[in-house]
Amino acid sequence: MNDLDALLALLTPEGRALLDEVRDTDPARELAVATRLRRTHPAELVSAALGQARLRQRAVAKFGARDAGRMFFTPNGVEQSTRASVAAYRAERLAALGVTSVADLCCGIGGDAIALARAGIRVLAVDRDPATATAARANADALGLGELMEVREADVTEVDTGGYDAVFVDPARRGGRGRIFDPEAYSPPLSWAVEAARTAPRAAALKVAPGIPHEAVPTDAEAEWISDGGDVKEAVLWFGGVPGAVRAGAVRATLLPGPRTLLGTGLPDPEVRTPGRYLYEPDGAVIRAHLVAEVAEQVGGGLLDATIAYVTADGLLPTPYATAYEITDRMPFNVKKLKALLRERRVGNLTVKKRGSAVEPEELRRKVKPQGPNAATVFMTRVAGAPTMLVGRPVGKA
Repeated sequence: MNDLDALLALLTPEGRALLDEVRDTDPARELAVATRLRRTHPAELVSAALGQARLRQRAVAKFGARDAGRMFFTPNGVEQSTRASVAAYRAERLAALGVTSVADLCCGIGGDAIALARAGIRVLAVDRDPATATAARANADALGLGELMEVREADVTEVDTGGYDAVFVDPARRGGRGRIFDPEAYSPPLSWAVEAARTAPRAAALKVAPGIPHEAVPTDAEAEWISDGGDVKEAVLWFGGVPGAVRAGAVRATLLPGPRTLLGTGLPDPEVRTPGRYLYEPDGAVIRAHLVAEVAEQVGGGLLDATIAYVTADGLLPTPYATAYEITDRMPFNVKKLKALLRERRVGNLTVKKRGSAVEPEELRRKVKPQGPNAATVFMTRVAGAPTMLVGRPVGKA
């Protein structure tokens, strides 16, 4: 049974009842549950229900238990959908720009469309894949958003978006061989999405991979990198049809929860300086946005190395955009000396971070064999070009 047939079967009264029955099935008991249910239900329907139950369990991390337990997914839909917290932030920003209607192109299973509708925005959600569009339509109904969400199965390049304030495009960035890194190999290509965005009357947002080269960002776009709980999730290119709605050429890093937003100010790269008492590890969104200099200015610091995004300073000035560590020891890269130091400090809980080192954290952990009740963090990095180990402890964020 393919994805579309499985979804259609699960949307029948028998399918919905079966979904309710298998909702909390323990993966270890799946075989026994399947054997029992196949006595009274078609085998393919039982497999579809158990498969959907697994997808819902995976989706909890992105959508929360309440929504995930009611929604419908495809395997690709779970993998590629936007995390609810990120979608809600973007919907709130669009609403703040005065947007009342959005054409959501390449909508997937509807994660962004759901957030937009919950922000009171009317949405046209479009996807060319029949199973994906079916899931999006089912999700609109399951969450009581059918009046604000119209789901259409179509090629997004053929959809007229003229009746909508804004456009949101989330091109497919995965192919048969995995992730696609060339923006022109997205489906649809980034160049098409940019042109569609420029026609939006009020605003537009294009979701792109966080690794997009800065030189690929159009000069009339604002680029925003977003992290959630410290993990970089995506980059967004914003376009504004209304003067002042979006800052062309601006760069920002936004951290969730919050949101906390750091705007680029065009600072030059920080100077390399002698390691101070504190090391600051910028959030991944800050690094992707090339805003390490802004963090260095906030904490009065400089770089450990010209090519590495670790900031060092003599004083502790907490910032939400970086985690601060108090450095207790500094030594050239030497595993034996590190092992001796950790044994002396009775360190058993060891966090290993690396930037600019070829050694893998797990390899180092195996070699030093940490034991004891205490905790420490080891940074394998470079200081002014020299392989170095820094040992310390986190002192938090603002």
